[in-house]
Amino acid sequence: MNILAHAYLAGDDEGLIIGNFIADFIKGNPEHPRHGLSAGVQRGIWLHRQIDTFTDQHPLVEEMRILVRPRCHKYAGAAIDVFLDHFLAVQFSEIARQPLPLFVRHFYNIIQSQRDQLPEGARRMSDYMIQYDWLTGYQSLEGIDRSLKGIARRTAFPSNLDTAIEDLNTNYRSFERYFRQFFPLLQQHVRDFLAADEPAL
Repeated sequence: MNILAHAYLAGDDEGLIIGNFIADFIKGNPEHPRHGLSAGVQRGIWLHRQIDTFTDQHPLVEEMRILVRPRCHKYAGAAIDVFLDHFLAVQFSEIARQPLPLFVRHFYNIIQSQRDQLPEGARRMSDYMIQYDWLTGYQSLEGIDRSLKGIARRTAFPSNLDTAIEDLNTNYRSFERYFRQFFPLLQQHVRDFLAADEPAL
C-alpha cells in the first residue's frame, strides 16, 4: 500500500499516523534507542510493516502484480501500491464516510506539526507531498501517472513505471474488483493487529 492507505489505516492516533509515514525511513528495530522514537510512533512503524507484509503476501495482490509484471518486472509491486491508493482515493467517501480533501487536510496538518521530528528523507518527501497535494491527486489518473513517473525517476534500475498507467487503463475494472475484495481484508487485519498489540493500561 502507498501513502494514502497507510495514513487512513492508522486511524486517529497521531503516533500511529507519524510512525506509518516515516516507517520506510527507519531501518532495523524502531525500538532501538538510536532512533529516539516514542512508543506510539514505534507502534505505527510496526503497523506499517504489518500492512506491507500482509499486502505483499496476499494472493489477490499477487494476481494484480501478474497483470503488471510483463511491463514492470520486479517493480510490479510498486505499481500496484499506487494503483491501490487510486481506488482508495476514488472510493474514499464510501469507505471512510468523509470527503477525501477533509481527511487529507487533517493528515497534512499532523505531518506539518511534527515536521521537525521527521527523519530527513521523510521531511523532504512531506514537503513535496503537501506542496503538490499528492494524496488528493490520487483520485485522478493524471495524478497517478505523475506519481508513477516520480517513482520511476528514483528507482535504481529501469522500471517502466513511467508507462504503467497503460496497464491501469487496460485492466481498470479488474483492478477495481481486486481492490474491493482485498481492502476489507486488510482493514480487518489491521484491526486484529491493533487489538492484539493494545498497550497494557
